[in-house]
Amino acid sequence: MADLIHLLPDHVANQIAAGEVVQRPASVVKELLENAVDAGATEIELIVKDGGKALIQVVDNGSGMSETDARMSFERHATSKIQSAEDLFELHTKGFRGEALASIAAIAHVDMQTRPAEDEVGTHIRIEGSKVVSQQAEVCPKGTSISVKNLFFNIPARRNFLKSNSVEFRHITDEFHRVALAHPAIGFRFYHNGSELFHLNPAALRKRITNIFGHRMDEKLISVEEETQVVRIEGFICKPEYAKKSRGEQYFFVNDRFIKSPYLHHAVVSAYEGLLKPDVHPGYFLYLQVDPHSIDINIHPTKTEVKFDDEHTLYAILRAAVKHGLGQFHLAPMLDFEKDQNLETPYAYRNKEAHVPGISVNPGFNPFEESSARFPSHGGYHKKSAEGWENLFVDLKSGTERQESFSSVHFESEAVTGSMFPSSDGDEAGEGTTFQLRRKYIVTTIRSGMLIIDQQRAHQRVLYEKFLRSLTVKESLSQQLLFPVSLDFSPNERHVLDELSDQLNALGFVFEESDDERVIVKGLPPMVPEKEVVSVLDQVISEYGQGKEGNLSQSDMLAKALSRSVCVKTGDRMDKTSQLALVNDLFACKETLLSPFNKPIFITLTENEIDNKFK
Repeated sequence: MADLIHLLPDHVANQIAAGEVVQRPASVVKELLENAVDAGATEIELIVKDGGKALIQVVDNGSGMSETDARMSFERHATSKIQSAEDLFELHTKGFRGEALASIAAIAHVDMQTRPAEDEVGTHIRIEGSKVVSQQAEVCPKGTSISVKNLFFNIPARRNFLKSNSVEFRHITDEFHRVALAHPAIGFRFYHNGSELFHLNPAALRKRITNIFGHRMDEKLISVEEETQVVRIEGFICKPEYAKKSRGEQYFFVNDRFIKSPYLHHAVVSAYEGLLKPDVHPGYFLYLQVDPHSIDINIHPTKTEVKFDDEHTLYAILRAAVKHGLGQFHLAPMLDFEKDQNLETPYAYRNKEAHVPGISVNPGFNPFEESSARFPSHGGYHKKSAEGWENLFVDLKSGTERQESFSSVHFESEAVTGSMFPSSDGDEAGEGTTFQLRRKYIVTTIRSGMLIIDQQRAHQRVLYEKFLRSLTVKESLSQQLLFPVSLDFSPNERHVLDELSDQLNALGFVFEESDDERVIVKGLPPMVPEKEVVSVLDQVISEYGQGKEGNLSQSDMLAKALSRSVCVKTGDRMDKTSQLALVNDLFACKETLLSPFNKPIFITLTENEIDNKFK
């Protein structure tokens, strides 16, 4: 029998390994940024074009590599991080497997320039699909610059699975946030399609968080600190009133490495018990320092999942630390070095009492006195003549007095509450009546029996089709605000609003030009109340950020997000007119059976089914 087992060629093995290491452009960004951090860089630049499909470039001022190291870095399992298997439990660096650069070079065009500080000349290497095209000495700055172009150029099937540029860009931004938050002492710059999105100088942790997520984040943060023999915890949690419907701002870092841990997440959420509204999620930025021997970070290819030796103890400590922070956040003083000191009370006046102004009264003032000598500065007080007051009741056209006819006055009749039972005049007398059950369902009669409608799902369907119609026709109405609403958003949230600006304008939103973080709303769709504008835009951003991975159009996503935010909720009271209008609007829709989220809207109980209940 012929031998069947053989060794794979290196380029095939690298492409297979790339399937684990590189799922999308964000994976390349993660690996290159972590390599720059491990190289001891103090300044790192990330340059991206077309969502990472055309170009991903990372430039750092780290230690650089010699000519031999530069060539060896693209070999499989070549690493400077570990020497033996025991080193896996003493890791203080990001990457250690030695697969990243080899995998990236197997499915892209890679261009690397690197130079150590002690050398005068650096090395320039070009690799295409694991093949070294050129390697030569070249003058370049200290550090390393790696450019990755045309990702998945030799695997068209993988490239076709990539999402739109905007979706891939959001994933890259998430990876950038994770690395930048883990290393606030390092300066970062982020460029996309030629425009600078982030310029982060080295700063304290709180400052780094506000620089990434906007200045309004500063007022949301509560400090958390706890140190035990098992773990040292520090960081920030968000106040309960700022909890969001999305899970966006939730970050765990263990030994300066971003991780995902549903178990630890449950510990944080349980500490908020009784403080959160239903279906909202708190934000947190928590940094855990543990003994490297007590964790295993080699259980997942992306190293975002770790295994702790004593999870139960860690759970209890983390939950207690978060509870302690929540319990004292409103008592602990906080210094804000960015607050305008001109608006503060000067220290010289801090303990002084307010001076009561004096009031002077002129007892000789007579408003009916025609003399103006007493008030020369005000031009005098002149009493107007009351002659001709009868002319106020004379018709301007005819000059005759109006004959007020009270026979034409109609008084509004009081609303007559509907009877609980149909009248005895006929079988049809009771049709068209509705009532609300438990502030959740609308019950109405039909010819065959009874109809029970879920009011929230029904209103979602009505609003969804209205919003879709407005987005398609682009002739919606806008209700102008007397006082425009000013809202603060993070740069990433502002980027989402910019992408959706055309659709939002078609719905009736009117925005005014403003700076990078502030959005001024001048007009709203008639169906969006002014007090709900913040929650509505937050819902839109979270729906778009969670992403549906491009499977749905922006219009469909926007219509669903708005219908979810603006609709009548379970627990809202509806009067008779609103109930009947909702029933009529529902059955005027194209789809009446299912809500926009594929949930049944109503059920019917026929007369026979009701009769069977009494047998």
